[in-house]
Amino acid sequence: MHGAKPGYGARIFIKDEAANPSGSFKVRRAATSIYHAKKLGFKGVISATSGNYGAAVASQAAMAGLKCIVVQECYDSHGLGQPEIIEKARKCEALGAEVVQLSVGPELFYKFLLLLEETGYFNASLYTPFGIAGIETLGYEISTQFQERFGRDPDVVVCTNAGGGNLTGTARGLLKAKVASKIVGASVNLAGLHMASDGQFNRKSFTTGHTGFGVPFSSWPDRSDVPRSAARPLRYMDRYVTITQGSVFYMTETLASLEGLEKGPAGNTSLAAAFALAQEMSEDQMILVQETEYTGAGKHVQPQLSFARENGIRVFLGDPKDEIPGENLILPSHPSLIKASEVDLDHIRKSLIKTALGNCGTAPTEADIAFLAEETRKDEAFVRKVIVELT
Repeated sequence: MHGAKPGYGARIFIKDEAANPSGSFKVRRAATSIYHAKKLGFKGVISATSGNYGAAVASQAAMAGLKCIVVQECYDSHGLGQPEIIEKARKCEALGAEVVQLSVGPELFYKFLLLLEETGYFNASLYTPFGIAGIETLGYEISTQFQERFGRDPDVVVCTNAGGGNLTGTARGLLKAKVASKIVGASVNLAGLHMASDGQFNRKSFTTGHTGFGVPFSSWPDRSDVPRSAARPLRYMDRYVTITQGSVFYMTETLASLEGLEKGPAGNTSLAAAFALAQEMSEDQMILVQETEYTGAGKHVQPQLSFARENGIRVFLGDPKDEIPGENLILPSHPSLIKASEVDLDHIRKSLIKTALGNCGTAPTEADIAFLAEETRKDEAFVRKVIVELT
């Protein structure tokens, strides 16, 4: 591998999910929800999403003859929407969905819940057990295909991490296949930008797969449109890394130029991270990027970079380590500059325990401590130690 030391540079494989009916792995997630909605006699389904999942729900609803409403966080208060989000809205409409577009802020889930109440439609949330179970098929399929081709399992599986369902479902599928691959979560580093801020909404170049979702949803999953999220990534991550925006755009162009594969940014978040991680691994090891998605007019690199420039973001070649989210976007001047930064999982674990204690209001029971040990993927002694530190 270019930039790796002699004897290093693991082989990278990607799982192409773009041939699914809606163009991404999320159709697996939607299929189970739509199946149950149809089986239970619902007339329609509703989902809240920036777009890829909405397109998946719309696709499956159309196949099942159900109505579909997609609630989408789309614009800032000036009516400006990111090219990728607008692209996905058109895709949802093309597949027959009614798209309700909202400005950025906490009203997304509120409006979603109101519509559920008004319509009586099925809740096709990203975060129900149906959605996670659908992605388990992806993890299981990875194992099957790898075993058929190589007679072994990948050493590392990299999953883009946002709300956590992608990583949770994939890891659970791998576990059911009795695969011991290391699970690495990867997010685009958008530190310093607040996802619910009207002024900062269009200063990011990624609508999903970034730390604005990945970190808070890992440290407290139950912040979505269901009472208890089935997406619980901290239970399954062996490592969590971040990658810069410029590095992901660079890898997107590289994949297209070298392999003739045009893909969207979410899967290429994992690919950029895998490129960096592969240089730490020996050349006889294998690393798998667990999903790739479709791309289109608004999801291409150039419209996204143009939109960044229009919003005052400086775009230039240089060292990605100097990238400041919301201020600049640095395309690596050399592939060896692409590096993954480690996220301190113990810090996230402590944050989760702190939030749980705050929400509890009473001293944790033995059952609570056992639950928190599972949530943090640590033993009960770790949980008790953190509780003592916090109190």
